[in-house]
Parts: sequence; structure tokens; C-alpha cells
Amino acid sequence: MVAGGTRRRDAREPSLHQLRLFLVLAEELHFGRAAARMFISQPALSQQMRALEQRLDLSLLERRTGTLTLTPAGHALAEQAREVLAAMAKLLQVCDAHAGTVRGRLRIGSLGAEAAMPHARTVLDRLRNRHPHLEVEVLNLNFVEQFDALADGTVDAAFLRAPLPTGFQSIELATEPRVICLPADDPLAHESELTLAQIADRAVVNMPPEVPRQWWDHLTINPRPDGTSVRYGPVVRDTEAMVLAVLQKRAITFLPAAARRLYPRPGLTYVDSPELGNSVSCLAWLPANRDAPAVHALRTAARPDAAGTGERRA
Repeated sequence: MVAGGTRRRDAREPSLHQLRLFLVLAEELHFGRAAARMFISQPALSQQMRALEQRLDLSLLERRTGTLTLTPAGHALAEQAREVLAAMAKLLQVCDAHAGTVRGRLRIGSLGAEAAMPHARTVLDRLRNRHPHLEVEVLNLNFVEQFDALADGTVDAAFLRAPLPTGFQSIELATEPRVICLPADDPLAHESELTLAQIADRAVVNMPPEVPRQWWDHLTINPRPDGTSVRYGPVVRDTEAMVLAVLQKRAITFLPAAARRLYPRPGLTYVDSPELGNSVSCLAWLPANRDAPAVHALRTAARPDAAGTGERRA
């Protein structure tokens, strides 16, 4: 008797898949659009809805020529279905948390070739190995986009170069010397090292007004130690445009030493300059996103490579 009652009760229970299909149909009120959203055929959706109505012994939809509406029972079921699906999603999140599983999508920004740097590749490989169910998307960012994309949520985290504007947190991943990028026929191009005084008369590429001025002034050492201001030249939005401006002999620029490998170009020379100091590569995120499961997984994957003492608030 009990077993038979259980079988009869189970026979009435709709599947989660049917509830999801029904909710999409309740939003669209159109079989074609709902089927397209769920990536199934319209006949298959109609069959699933008929099966759902038969299971519940209820009429959920009013099908009239050219129109589709919910019955009162359909409206009531839609409200309860949302709660059921939300509860199931929460249950699976709890299970994933206990299992250490991270799912969903993580969007990571990369300033130019930052994601191609060895330390960034190590972090991404470690993340993918630990969390195979996490979909990782890397988006290339230019100088203007790098901080805006983090601030407006276009990306969840980003591989950038310090210093960061206020409002971000970060982990330092690596440091390397900076070098001066010159046209190959510049009279100073054959020097083994250069001082800031030696390049004082050279224009330096500039950033668009949307880029935080403090960031670029810091990287170009403006003003110089003797108090003079840097003479800026053409405005560029990304590293390729920066390198092109140097090739065209319109300006010089400063880049991390890895540029020798990442941006080798006939007609360019990279010269050491200890006065420029080091370039710091970092992984950055918004404080509000710090403990989101995917960002937390990324931070954990990055921590073994952190060159500094830990996370920092910019």
C-alpha cells in the first residue's frame, strides 16, 4: 500500500527539466521563441508541456489562435516552480562547496599580453586543473579598458601592471626590470644602459584622458628626479600602437623587459635603464567580488606565485 502510494505520488512529480521548460514558456508565451532559448525543437517542447499537464492533471496553458496564455493554475505553478528551481540551485551550491567544486564562468581580463606571461599561464593552468567544471574566458584589454572593465563587471579579475588605482585589491605575481624602447637607429640605441638624463629630450608616448593620470605618470617617472616634466608625444590605446609609434620615430616608451620577447620588431631596440626600476605584474579584482567562488578559486591558484607578502588593497 505504501509502496503503491509512493509510486502514484512519484508519477505526478514533474522533472526539473520540465519545470525549466515551463518557466521559459511562461516568460515567452510563444512556443517557437521558448524552444529556441532552450535549444530544443518546437514539437519537443509541445510534447514536454503536454506530458507536464498530464502528470499534474491540470491545464496550464490556454492555446488560442495566435496567442498563448497561462491558466490560473499555470500562474500558480510558475511561482512555485521558481522556488523549487532556486532551492535546487542552492542545494547544488552547498554540495559543490563541500566538495570543493567551482562551476560557472570566470571572465579574466588581460592588459595586452599579460595573460601570455609565464606566471599568468601557470596560474591559469593550475586553476583549470583544480576546477575543470569552471569555464574560463580571457578577454584582451587595452589601456583604457583595463580598469573600467574591472569596475563595471565586464571581467571578474584581471592580469594588470601596478600601480593600481584606489578601489581594487590585488596579488603581486612577478617583478622584472623595465627597459627603454627606442628606434633602432636612435643614436642612443647602441648603449648598454641609459639614464633618464640621457633621454630627457625624447618625447614619451602618452595615454588617453580616460586612463588614470597617476598610473601613467608613475610609469613614466613624471616629473623626473630633477623636477622637470616629461614631454609627451602621441596618444596610444594599446601596446601595439605604442610600439608602432616608436617604430615611426614619433616617441619612445618604457616597457617590461619581457617586451623583448613579446614585441620583437625590426627597427626597434630595447635598452636597459636601472633608473626605471621594476615592473610589477599583478592579479586584480574588486573587493566586492573577492569571495565569489570563481574569484576565490583564482586567488587561491595565484597565491603560490605571489611575489609580495599577500593580497593588497589599492
